[in-house]
Amino acid sequence: MTRLLLRTAVATALALGALGPARPALAVSSDGVHTVRVPDGDPHERSLAPRTTEPFSLLGITWDDPDEAMDGTAYVRTRARDSGAWSAWRPLETDVRMPETGPDRARAGVRGGTQPLWTGPSDGVQVRVSGERLPAGLRVELVDPDGGPDDAVHVVEPDVAGPGAPEPGVVPPAAGPLAPDRPAVTARSAWGADESLVKDPPTYTGDTKAMFVHHTAGTNDYACSESASIVRGVFLYHVKSNGWNDIGYHFLVDKCGTVFEGRAGGIDKPVLGAHAYGFNTDTSSVSVLGDYSATTANAAVRESVAKVAAWKLGLYGIDPTGTVVLTAGANNGKYKLGEKVTMHRISGHRDGYPTECPGQHLYDDLPQIRTLAGNAGKPTEPAPEETDPFAPDWFAPGASGR
Repeated sequence: MTRLLLRTAVATALALGALGPARPALAVSSDGVHTVRVPDGDPHERSLAPRTTEPFSLLGITWDDPDEAMDGTAYVRTRARDSGAWSAWRPLETDVRMPETGPDRARAGVRGGTQPLWTGPSDGVQVRVSGERLPAGLRVELVDPDGGPDDAVHVVEPDVAGPGAPEPGVVPPAAGPLAPDRPAVTARSAWGADESLVKDPPTYTGDTKAMFVHHTAGTNDYACSESASIVRGVFLYHVKSNGWNDIGYHFLVDKCGTVFEGRAGGIDKPVLGAHAYGFNTDTSSVSVLGDYSATTANAAVRESVAKVAAWKLGLYGIDPTGTVVLTAGANNGKYKLGEKVTMHRISGHRDGYPTECPGQHLYDDLPQIRTLAGNAGKPTEPAPEETDPFAPDWFAPGASGR
């Protein structure tokens, strides 16, 4: 695999010219991420004409002010690299917010942004954005998860991530009496995380008190053999496009139930994430690859989410079917800073933030997921021995036999 060279260029019109000329916009590329500025203009509507781009498989839109939310809609369509066909217009979820605390917030170059969208191999894009007040500095982030370092490993087979050496001042939790077994987890090294991009060490909070369930939105039309690339794409988008220190989620699960290690620092440790604005402290997260607003999660997804949540909360002796009082760490549009909120130990992202995440179908699955998680650490009752009702009495247990 060849590393992409840094370069600045003016994006050209589509080669066939069938969709008309593309408006010039500054395009900048670095390892794995190619950005195109959306031209300024009408404060309520912005667009990027159809254009040929460098190869990408995931995209999103970011803007200058990380504290500013996009009050509007963003639609994109993309051109498939193999067939040249253009997709239908697809919406981007606009509810991503930077963390309320920690190194992700303090880093230079942090940007606001939409959720990323997995498109599959593509080489063309068109964008339409509209709203009451659009943020300044809009740009399209085109991510090629296979255009990064030469030493990236692309594997999707589960590889249980080890706990690693304890960090200074971090005391690993003592597992509860019914702590479930740790599920198989595909390690960062296996899905190809470029650790050189993670500049700051992980930040640790107190005990993990709750687990937030998310979906990445976008599309469910992916092969599970692509899952490692999707996770790598989300990592690059969070780090290079949003400007965060690392991927925001602690765990990710694909539609086949494969679990991926997310944010670095130890899956068995209370690492501060960037997943639930206002409630990142003392919580963990698992995000399912795909959009569950219109699609129902399958049994493999529900079981994997339940196993991850049961194991993570079980490290602290927590019953995953219970509730907890959390304190809002920011004014996030749903709760005020310092407000005390009672939540399920396994909650949906929408329980803590004004969003549709994790999609209505996956949200409706949470009661079942809590039940599955609650049973994960319980011993299995042995099946009763079957007896033949027609066997002679001398075969009955305890008979002396003749």
